[in-house]
This record gives sequence, structure tokens and C-alpha cells, in this order.
Amino acid sequence: MSRTRDTHVTDVTHPAVLSTSSTSSTAHGVEGQPDCWTRAAEMAVRHRALLPQRGERVAVVGSGASFSMAQAYAARREADGHGETDAFSASAFLYGREYDRIVALTRTGTAPAMLRLLGKVHDNVPSVAITASPDAPGIADHTLRLDFADEPRAAVATRFPTTALALLRAHLGENLDDATDDAYEAIEETLPSVLLGASRFTFLGSGWTYGIAEAAAQLMRDNAGTWAQAYQELEYRPRPAAEQQVTWVFGDVPDRLTEAVRESGGTLIASARDPLAELVRVQRLAMAALGRAAA
Repeated sequence: MSRTRDTHVTDVTHPAVLSTSSTSSTAHGVEGQPDCWTRAAEMAVRHRALLPQRGERVAVVGSGASFSMAQAYAARREADGHGETDAFSASAFLYGREYDRIVALTRTGTAPAMLRLLGKVHDNVPSVAITASPDAPGIADHTLRLDFADEPRAAVATRFPTTALALLRAHLGENLDDATDDAYEAIEETLPSVLLGASRFTFLGSGWTYGIAEAAAQLMRDNAGTWAQAYQELEYRPRPAAEQQVTWVFGDVPDRLTEAVRESGGTLIASARDPLAELVRVQRLAMAALGRAAA
């Protein structure tokens, strides 16, 4: 039974058909994510000694969508009581801080900022790189290769960021069965026309889901060419909006927000799905925008 709850959504239509090889590769990447998450959870068990241990002080670094996943993991790890965890963009790492371990999220393993960072901390802090490329150089003390999550020809980065976070969540002891079931739902359902026709998006999260909200906003800005922003849920104050304004929440929705969005004239989107699975819906939305542009 579906656990989705979308507010102010009545009319539905099918997403646009994708027409280029890159968007076809993206579609394949989106659809393969639940299987990737399951494989990543299995890897987390096999390689648990290479990943942060309870009580360690940890820095997680990444760029783009990987940085958003680093933010989500850092907040989740601390909230679960595993130890102090900071998230940094690879180009903004604070070298004066002391850490027991550094986790680098890097799809290709060749980003210059990441190479510089791991080169500087080598021999001083144990490091592990999580990458999708089977050919990525050994830039850290240890490398976990999620080659099954690579997507070199995809127009939208989908599988690697979410699979890296799935791996790290599984290492925290989470059971991802519900998340993968939710992802299958998010892949198969029809996107509401209110989403396909929207021109402005505000994504909200709190705690670990703020990183998910940041990833969603980046997807819509960079890949769909759509106005999008992310807020911590408690910092957001809706303003009068056009009908094409969507406020999309990852996690529980307080009553005051439901009423405030309704009064602003916008549309509220929320779901009982796992937030990582709900991000898959945003990926599909960005993919649909690419398909319209390519048509």
C-alpha cells in the first residue's frame, strides 16, 4: 500500500518521453537505484572495518551531490550517537581540525580538489574513498569501489550519490528494506502534473534530511534549469506565491507549515516515504525536464 501523501495534488499526467542517449542513461540509473542500495548494504557489512567506528571523530568530504550526501550522513551519524562528524566541500576542508578518519565521496576519484585534500592528509589521518569508477586511482588509504553505481554517460547524477549514502546508512545499522521498497514506488508512480508544470521549487529538510533537500535543489537548478532553493524547515517562511510554486518537504510536516503554504497560494508536496527514496522522485522530475528540452 502506498504511503505517499501529496497535498493539493489532484490532476496527474505522465512525464515526457526522454529522447537522447544521455537521458536514456539517466533513466537506467534512476531505475537501478534500489538494487544498488541493496548491494551497498551488503558491502557495508563486508567492509565495516574500513568505515568510521563508533566514537571516532570523522570528517566526510565531497563535491556537488556527494557533498549533500556527506551533510546528510554527518547529521545522521551524530544524531544516532556514533560520534562527532563534520561535512565539508572538498575545496573548503579545514585542515587545522583533528580527525580519527576521513571519508571521501568521489564518483570519479579524479577531482582536483579531492586529490589535493587527500594528498595533504596522507600519513596523518586514515582515509577511505568511496567511488563509483572501477579505474579510479588509489587516492586514499583504502578505496571502496561501488562500480555497480557508476553512470559515466548519465545526464543527471543519480545512482552514485544515493548509493554512497545507502552504504553509510547501512554501516550505521539501518535496515534499508523500506527505503528500497519506497524507491520502487517512486520509480513506478506517475508524476503529478502540478510538479511537471511548476516553475519554482523550495525543498525543506531538518536534521539529516536537510542534505537531501540540498541535493534536490541542486538537481532542479543544475539539470532542469529551474528556480530552486533549500531551507532548514524551521527557517522557512512561505510568502505569497504563484500557483506554479511548490514547497517540497522531506520528512514530517508540522501543521503550521501546511496552513502557511495553503495561505500563500502554493502547493505542498510531502511523503511518508524514506527521504532518500523521495529524492528519486526529484531525479525523475529533473529527467522529465531534460526530456522536454531534448524533444
